[in-house]
Amino acid sequence: MFLLLIAIVSIVIWSTLSRDLVKSSEVKNKQKNRRKVITLMSAGTLSTIILTISLFQNLQS
Repeated sequence: MFLLLIAIVSIVIWSTLSRDLVKSSEVKNKQKNRRKVITLMSAGTLSTIILTISLFQNLQS
């Protein structure tokens, strides 16, 4: 159940990030958008690492 929640959150984070990257070429306020992209990238990376570690732990048991 916990991994399913993390997976859904990770999908939402990465899809939001990809939309913001497409939109960033059109937006004039690039500094604010850059902070948002960095935050989303960090959160997405962290959630992906958690999912990867959990997957390898489940494969070993």
